[in-house]
Amino acid sequence: MTHETSTYLPPQPGPAVRGTVILLPGRGEHPGVYERFGRRLASDAYTVHVVDAPASTDSKNLRDQVAALASNAVEPVILAGSDTGALHALALVTAGKVDVDGVLLAGTPGASAASSAFDALDGAGEWDQELALRTSCPAHRGRLTEDAEFARGDLFEPVPEQLSALLHLEDADFEAVTGHVLVLHGGSDLLAPPALATALAERLPRRTVALVRNAPHDVLNDASHRSVAAAVVQWLEALRTGAPSAPIVEYA
Repeated sequence: MTHETSTYLPPQPGPAVRGTVILLPGRGEHPGVYERFGRRLASDAYTVHVVDAPASTDSKNLRDQVAALASNAVEPVILAGSDTGALHALALVTAGKVDVDGVLLAGTPGASAASSAFDALDGAGEWDQELALRTSCPAHRGRLTEDAEFARGDLFEPVPEQLSALLHLEDADFEAVTGHVLVLHGGSDLLAPPALATALAERLPRRTVALVRNAPHDVLNDASHRSVAAAVVQWLEALRTGAPSAPIVEYA
């Protein structure tokens, strides 16, 4: 099923728009799943477009959608993705198919299926297991449970080979990723251990790594979603200064 792009605009009248985030959801998700995150960033004067990402690796339509949104967007323009959406975002930027100022990779998945993670939660029903892997937030669990358009079980489908191949590229293949990258990952992600994200980050020329303590796979929609959204805004604000790896506020 294809869903329309969800757009969250800063309230007007209000401050001038400070930038644009184009977000690609992951397995089983659709744009509406990120309403809370989109509204949070919009309240800080960032426009957020959540674009339905294809389950397959045929990304021509996705590329055209992202390119069209980016061409009319207030800069800086960030291409973000969660789960396989993160790999779609990385694929578009690595191939030089879209021109953006930065990339946000949240919950980047590994190449293997979720069987080991599924086994680690033995004793619960399949839906309860999926929820436990995705999020610890009671409100988001309830939202997913009541969402008739959410594709249950897709999280246990293997990542398409062309996307998972991105995890094994040579360092030189990432030279096209000239913008800054924020790698955001759950510190307790059973589906994709944090070591996978940090290993990928080490091969990106300009990156910042942020691990969210005790968070499972969906770091953007977990119980710590307020802190995570605030961290994303802080990175966006630093990106506007040209130095996203240097926090604006430092604790003594």
